[in-house]
Amino acid sequence: MSALDSAVSPVVTAPHRAPARPPRQAKVVPTAILVLGAVYCLVPVAWVLVASSKSPGELFSTFTFAPGTGLLDNLRALFAYGDGQFLLWSLNSLVYAGIGSVLSTLVSTMAGYALAKYRFPGRDAVFLAILGGVLLPGITLAIPQYLLMTKIGLAGSYWSVLLPSIISPFGIYLCRVYALAAVPDEVVEAARIDGASEWRTFRAVALPMLLPGMVTVFMLQFVGAWNNFLLPFVMLSDERRYPLTVGLYSLLAKGSGEPALYTLAIVGAAVSIVPLIAMLLFLQRFWRMDLISGGLKG
Repeated sequence: MSALDSAVSPVVTAPHRAPARPPRQAKVVPTAILVLGAVYCLVPVAWVLVASSKSPGELFSTFTFAPGTGLLDNLRALFAYGDGQFLLWSLNSLVYAGIGSVLSTLVSTMAGYALAKYRFPGRDAVFLAILGGVLLPGITLAIPQYLLMTKIGLAGSYWSVLLPSIISPFGIYLCRVYALAAVPDEVVEAARIDGASEWRTFRAVALPMLLPGMVTVFMLQFVGAWNNFLLPFVMLSDERRYPLTVGLYSLLAKGSGEPALYTLAIVGAAVSIVPLIAMLLFLQRFWRMDLISGGLKG
């Protein structure tokens, strides 16, 4: 074959091979583990929901997942207990979780943004201290916090539960990580060149970009404060200031002498899940909006 023929001859390429599919076992094992984890987490919740529909006689006589016939009577007894004490506990939990989570989210966002975008002496030391706070179990801080609140005369008040929940090392850490990824340095510098103050740059430029991260921090803080038991248990002595967790625990403690209170505690636990589910369904649209906006930018 001449050089010309070899130059114009078609190039023969190897046939394209489809990528090898992973073995079926590689898909089955992770799926099975996830299913087992979901069952492990959901079975107790399902039992609480089913048990809340049973009358005291049905609850203590059988152990099945079949719904009972006493749901409406249990709800009436729950909301009538102690002249509406359950509603008062629910309102207290809403105050502790709602106000505390909003304040904690704002503080975490500002602190995380400052640690991500500003350079100042001791920044790394502050960040390492925050990481140490993430690793420190909350139970070790309950007694020192109680002693501090006693010193300033706030023990037993709403502030004794609200103030410790405002500073969240994990929330600050999340906001710092999110600010590093979501807020480009070029955008911040452009706002400064245009004459915007630091506060306006944060409020008008950075804050909209940080909104999905703020929603995540708010949700984590709200769930943590709503389910918090140890801090209110240590700080509060007045039943009128109890959140749901401590209030339901008091029902269980009294149930040894009055078994009907066990049923009220189970129904109260089932009802206390409803606000968390509603909040999750409401806040998920913010994550969906962020994914859509990210797709449009791409």
